[in-house]
Amino acid sequence: MLTGVIVPPHVRACRLEVAPVAWRSMPARDMDPGDRLDIARWRLHSQLLAGAAAPDPAVVVGGLLAVQAENHAQASWAVATRCHADGEAVIARPYDAGALLRTHVLRPTWHFVLPDDIGWLLDLTRPRVAPIFERQLEQEGIEPRAWERSLSVITGALAEQHQTRAELGERLAAEGMQHSGHGLMLLTGWAELQGLICSGVRRDNDHTYALLAERAPNTRRLDYETARAEITRRYFTGHGPATERDLAYWATMTLREVRAGLADVADRLGSFELGGRTYWHGHDRPSGDALAPRAQLLQILDEYYRGYQDSRDLLDVAGLKPQGREASTGMTIIDSQIVGDMNRVLDPDTVTFRIRLWRPLDDGEEVAVHHAAERYGRYLGRAPSVRFV
Repeated sequence: MLTGVIVPPHVRACRLEVAPVAWRSMPARDMDPGDRLDIARWRLHSQLLAGAAAPDPAVVVGGLLAVQAENHAQASWAVATRCHADGEAVIARPYDAGALLRTHVLRPTWHFVLPDDIGWLLDLTRPRVAPIFERQLEQEGIEPRAWERSLSVITGALAEQHQTRAELGERLAAEGMQHSGHGLMLLTGWAELQGLICSGVRRDNDHTYALLAERAPNTRRLDYETARAEITRRYFTGHGPATERDLAYWATMTLREVRAGLADVADRLGSFELGGRTYWHGHDRPSGDALAPRAQLLQILDEYYRGYQDSRDLLDVAGLKPQGREASTGMTIIDSQIVGDMNRVLDPDTVTFRIRLWRPLDDGEEVAVHHAAERYGRYLGRAPSVRFV
């Protein structure tokens, strides 16, 4: 068994009446459950969800390299919970200032990235992600010759000021190009992948676009081999222990590319074999006997879940998750493991966390969940309550 098992800290006891729903077991991998739990707990530290919090949002995003940001509110909490931000402004300020950027990269969805990384990440992953958009554009009836015309109009408009997608649609319509809805989303996403545009300042909570040259004028550019090594090293540092197939999924890379990247940086990473898999990591196994905070309330897009595919099962060692079912919008995590769904319901002054458990909780676990709700509520500026469904 791996050493360094992390034991939850002492918490005060309280009693709640909990009515968990039934669950169905899933077959476990051919590994010792204790070893699998150790890896999951190790990941909490690598991902800045346990141990010392990051000093600011930029350290979080840089440490993870990219944070899936399809849903801006979910992604903001994913960053905030790792730096214990006490309010939404902690994320909004660097985002509006351009210290955090949001763009389509890695996979055909948005991610938060740092200005320093956006250029080389786009260059590395564009060849595999852009064709996905191009096929969908053609399916929408938008021909390639229209793409270039649209880009010219979009970049011209953004040279004047940051604009929302709807405003860009109006500008295109004025030039005789009627693009809206899904087609317009694909066009702006394709423009992001070309390295021309990215996120701008949010206006009344609405997403705007800006010229990438304005928001990241000094972004790094790396040659292919250097970029491949960089993404490999930083993924396994921020997400490890993880497998080569996890990285291939995360960055839309081929296994051949991942293995070449590992060959370049193997002397800067650690690895071990377990259960027929090779796990790579950039940080040593965490020391100490405490896992703090013990519980997290995370959205389903969080890197702790979306950052893996091949070894995502380590988040559910006991096989509690109902078969064929993904958590609705959020997850309740205790001691590194998913123990139920989570949905948040926002009111003007309160936030209710509706939690559907897959197993009963003991007193200490219930207290840990309430502590997690308090952190989330403080970030939202709302009084939290927990309702076990």
